Amino acid sequence: MIVAVRWVATCALALCGFALPAAAQQAPASAIPVGTINAERKPISKNAEFVGRVEAPNRVEIRARVKGYLEDVLFTEGDVVRVGAPLYQIEQGLFQADVQQAKGALERSKAAHTLAVIQLQRAEELLAKSAGTAVARDQARALEDQAQGAVTSDEANLRTAQINLGYTSITAPITGRIGRSNVTAGNVVGPDSGVLAMIVSQDPMYVTFPVSQREFLGRTEPGRQTDPKGIDVRIRFSNGTTYDQVGRLNFLDVTVDRTTDTVIARASIPNPNGVLTDGELVRVLLETGAPEEKVVIPQAALIADQAGIYVFVVEDGKAAMRRVKLGGEIGAGTIIEEGLSAGDQVIVEGLQSVRAGIPVRASPISPTPGGI
Repeated sequence: MIVAVRWVATCALALCGFALPAAAQQAPASAIPVGTINAERKPISKNAEFVGRVEAPNRVEIRARVKGYLEDVLFTEGDVVRVGAPLYQIEQGLFQADVQQAKGALERSKAAHTLAVIQLQRAEELLAKSAGTAVARDQARALEDQAQGAVTSDEANLRTAQINLGYTSITAPITGRIGRSNVTAGNVVGPDSGVLAMIVSQDPMYVTFPVSQREFLGRTEPGRQTDPKGIDVRIRFSNGTTYDQVGRLNFLDVTVDRTTDTVIARASIPNPNGVLTDGELVRVLLETGAPEEKVVIPQAALIADQAGIYVFVVEDGKAAMRRVKLGGEIGAGTIIEEGLSAGDQVIVEGLQSVRAGIPVRASPISPTPGGI
């Protein structure tokens, strides 16, 4: 009897020992902590995107207009120079001598003209007293006209010499940023020396880009006449950031390129801090319609696989996978055309441990500055 009782107890303990692991396997898994952001609906403008290039409205090549020895370079390469600022100084000695020589020639011609006037007066007086001849009077008048012509010619020569002297001081014709100097002090420069330096204006800047008429009209609102010059323009840099200034279209070319079937459009955009550089390649965004409400989520929530793009959301305390259709980028956010609704809890942190159907513990996080 005692042996039977011990056998029953032993069996019971053994059964309990086998039952405990099974019960442990059936216990619910612990929830994974994740960070979430609620999907938001935001007004999104209709955008058309093109490839454009930044251009300075004013671009001036600095050249020497007279030939001479270059004494000094008076600017720092890359600096902003103001209109009238001295840039180069050419030796002035020979040109000052030309001015003095022209002044001397003018004085001589003026003296000759004065004498010719006196002689003409005498010839006229003698003719009036019948003591002279008309031929003498006419000759005196011709000499006076010749002397006056010599004065006019010498005045022009003096003015030319003074202009050439002024050209020895090369100044900035516009306000803008000046590039590197192609010559150094000590060289002889002249009209055949080519471009000495380049100045480009800074604020505002132009952005030019080609656009087909069909695509441009297709972006405007149906049934509404849109003034192209009233369209807002934004630009995006090669690193994906969007410029903080807004421009406006100010020119559409009058002809269409027959080879590409496009027309050149140009926008003027402020550049108060000199961020834009002449010749820079950018993406041009045209806001061509009234804003529409779209769902926006952070780009950090997006996951890609062979089937496309998806995100994880929190549903009833568990992670659920949602396939989404993207509609473009806006800052650090992504526009969602299909697959999400406003208010959905989208997982953006802890995604490395998330699988569809596993329990999660959601903690709302604050959007980052510049995010959605």
